[in-house]
Amino acid sequence: MKKPEIKVIRRFACSVLTILLTGVLTMAHAQTPSAVPNRPTAIAIHGGSGTINKGDLSASKEREIRKTLEHAVRAGHAILTSGGSSVEAVTTAITLLENSPHFNAGKGAVFNAEGKNEMDASIMEGAGLNAGSVAAVHNVRNPILLAEKVMTDSIHVMLMGQGAEQFARQQGISFEDDEYFWTEYRWQQFEKARAAGDGDTSYLSETPDQWFSTVGTVALDSQGNLAAGTSTGGMTNKRWGRVGDSPIIGAGTYADNRSCAVSATGHGEYFIRATVARDICARVQYRETSLALAADQVIGGQLAEMGGDGGIIAVDPEGNVVLTFNTPGMYRASIDAEGNVYVAIYNDE
Repeated sequence: MKKPEIKVIRRFACSVLTILLTGVLTMAHAQTPSAVPNRPTAIAIHGGSGTINKGDLSASKEREIRKTLEHAVRAGHAILTSGGSSVEAVTTAITLLENSPHFNAGKGAVFNAEGKNEMDASIMEGAGLNAGSVAAVHNVRNPILLAEKVMTDSIHVMLMGQGAEQFARQQGISFEDDEYFWTEYRWQQFEKARAAGDGDTSYLSETPDQWFSTVGTVALDSQGNLAAGTSTGGMTNKRWGRVGDSPIIGAGTYADNRSCAVSATGHGEYFIRATVARDICARVQYRETSLALAADQVIGGQLAEMGGDGGIIAVDPEGNVVLTFNTPGMYRASIDAEGNVYVAIYNDE
């Protein structure tokens, strides 16, 4: 065989090999989670639960709250549909709720017994069971972003007080002056609770509608990863450095790809004692209970029997969304795996 013919054959063989390799790589890429068609995504948010009766809110305030809930859930969902992570969706939605004066987190945080805004937050991702939380921090604009930094940029899970604030400054987290967090509505709550003279039970009358105000988000992304986050200003007129369930992994927040992601809202002491978020996930994982039934068993069963009020939002790896509470209402919104948008306040919606 002449040399020119050999060169032609070699070129042809190389071309065929290149085509085959390209096809193999393309098929391999098609099998990666990000490219699998119809993989579900879902998201749910809450803004607190409690005795929220129709007529307690003015028409204009109710519209503003519903608008904020829908804006936050759509913003988080947009992250998911664009291929973003569940953690990013969670922080995006919670940041928007923290920036609103209508919810007890971030800008809308309540006042403690010293007249200060003292905030808690936590976040957890279900792929590696990594988590971060902060407690009793002051002047942090978005505590959920600080909790995320604890998860991603430290070897710890939970930081509190001045140490957490020092870490926040090292990480470039935004701070605000006291004036940013001051609202007339929250101050009046504080004055009313202080006049009652009992910091242990002031939460019972912190607002005319007696709602346990916390914000949270759970999400499932297109990679099949779950995440949950919760943020709060805690209890009005709280004393002695009181910390509730919101920054406690397993109580107010939990996420595990093998079961579900949960964010809680309610009377924190009961949620801590019952390890509500983890209990729901454990029932799903080990008993193979449906997410809806597990939530009902814990919130409508064990928690209620203990005397605890509140609710949870949750999502499982199949994109099933649950919004369960044992109070007359819960500020909530969700976008399920089919893209259906739901925004509600009262228990009959």
